[in-house]
Amino acid sequence: MTKKPNLLVRLGRLIRGAFTVVRTLLQLIVLLVLVAVLVNVFQGSAVQVPESGALVLAPTGLLVDELAGDAIIRAFNDAQGVPPQETLVKDLVDALDAAADDDRIQAVVLSLGGLQGGGLSKLREVAKAIVQFRDTGKPVIAMGDAYSQAQYYLAAHADEVYLHQFGNIFLDGFGYFRTYYREALEKLQIDMEVFRVGEYKSFVEPFTRDDMSPEDKQAARRWLEFLWSAYREDIVAARELEPGAVNQYANEFAELAEAQSGDLAQTALSAGLVDGLQGRLEFESYMIDQVGEGESDGAAFAAINHRAYLQAMRRGGPRAELYNVGILVAAGEIVDGEAQPGTVGGDTLANLVRRAAEDDDIDAVVLRIDSPGGSMFASEVVFEALNALQETGKPLVASLGSVAASGGYYIAMGADEILANPTTITGSIGVGALLPTFPRSLASLGVRSDGIGTTRLSGQSDLARGLGPETRRVLQASVDEAYRQFIQRVADSRDMSIERTDNVARGRVWVGADAVELGLVDGLGDLEDAVLVAAERAGLEGEDYGVRYIERELNMRAQFALQMISSVERFARWLGLSFPVSESAGLGQIIQNLSRDLNFLSRLNDPGHLYLHCFCELR
Repeated sequence: MTKKPNLLVRLGRLIRGAFTVVRTLLQLIVLLVLVAVLVNVFQGSAVQVPESGALVLAPTGLLVDELAGDAIIRAFNDAQGVPPQETLVKDLVDALDAAADDDRIQAVVLSLGGLQGGGLSKLREVAKAIVQFRDTGKPVIAMGDAYSQAQYYLAAHADEVYLHQFGNIFLDGFGYFRTYYREALEKLQIDMEVFRVGEYKSFVEPFTRDDMSPEDKQAARRWLEFLWSAYREDIVAARELEPGAVNQYANEFAELAEAQSGDLAQTALSAGLVDGLQGRLEFESYMIDQVGEGESDGAAFAAINHRAYLQAMRRGGPRAELYNVGILVAAGEIVDGEAQPGTVGGDTLANLVRRAAEDDDIDAVVLRIDSPGGSMFASEVVFEALNALQETGKPLVASLGSVAASGGYYIAMGADEILANPTTITGSIGVGALLPTFPRSLASLGVRSDGIGTTRLSGQSDLARGLGPETRRVLQASVDEAYRQFIQRVADSRDMSIERTDNVARGRVWVGADAVELGLVDGLGDLEDAVLVAAERAGLEGEDYGVRYIERELNMRAQFALQMISSVERFARWLGLSFPVSESAGLGQIIQNLSRDLNFLSRLNDPGHLYLHCFCELR
């Protein structure tokens, strides 16, 4: 047998190993610092705006008001060349605004192949910025291999729209579809305990039905038709088409395609949706004639991507001296406690509200909401913080984005003024509780529960045993009371009677245009309009004020990591190196739906099991 080293020998080896690790870490830190220094030396040449060229607007993923997830992971993915899964509306608008006054930018090219959507209200805000850029006299030119419905909405607002000769434009209208699990849950012998108030409160229905309820269909038909009508009218106006052209194209697509012998690109051209058919090389040649040749490798015409352009402009451009209007973003589902960006953590947002209230440089606050709601307790935490902010005398204006429904409306209703887009999905004033229980499924596996308790309530809330009658009564009573509190808050905030409030509530979803008529919001407008209203309420005159987003601050470790990733990325690009792009195989739509619904169940963390939630996304 081999004799083990004595304790002192092992201790010595351990110390030497520790020193080796420390030395390696120190060497790595020194290397990173040196890289950062070199990057700073050459940083000025990292991003070059062409002296004369085009700004390429190339959004990827969904349009959002706030990027979701961890900033370090996003930076790491960006360094690897992984296309972002989200694009800030603010970035697109800022790039267009800056380019409008930039003599170096001669045109804007819309490259929309990576855009997945994000809601008609957000598309409208970007389209508004495109039109404002066009007002300078500089052209906006769209080119696509193909256009989805969301992509075409932006493309249609360009001066010229081109399509690849093997491409197509697919417009299928708006749909509202859910996956229903009642029969599957019955086969698994899982019982979903549901408590709700409001016959239109449909977020529980996927777990209790096999199809859409008549009430849900009735409410959905109204807002779906309104959104589709708004989409059609916007396209008709932008392209100067006949009033029924878009509807005819969508409804008679098969006949129109057959008339063109299956040539889908020619079908779009004949319908007036595009100005011409061009291959990629033909389009590049066309753009060279417009803005000149590109100087960098691989660039046919002189151009800069909007992300690189923003990086250059924000680094060296002028900064506003005053930041009197603060913008808070509430994007994503509302959950109790802390949460990463892209999800509204009740405590996270409340802390940001308190920061805005205590900041003497902030004279007014705009709360930008893009949320279907969620936890009632978390919504109340945010509502209380917003009330405290208003007690400081600072005006609060709510700006409703694509969706501000249920809990999303709850946190908005106390604002001094609420503005919504005409196509905002809002309302859904109702309450539900949803709890899965497993006594039958466990029993089928031979697992049973038994025991004794000291009160009638003992064991009645055990999900493995199933809810007892007293627990059910308590939950239904709490849901009824939560609904009463909700409509009372709405009535008080909006100066409406309880009866009128109840009539427009009951869980029903409305669009922004209807919400104005019903008194749920004060007027129509986008985020820019909300900022103007907030500034006016604070007594800020003209343009003598600035806007600052109030966001969660990164700790020093996160800031260092972001700086290092950014520095290494820029240095590698300066050396001419590139990072491999990792591609995801992707999941099928059915798997995505299942995953989304299971994730939804996992995020139900309200301490009282009360939820102000709306399933009202489009598909």
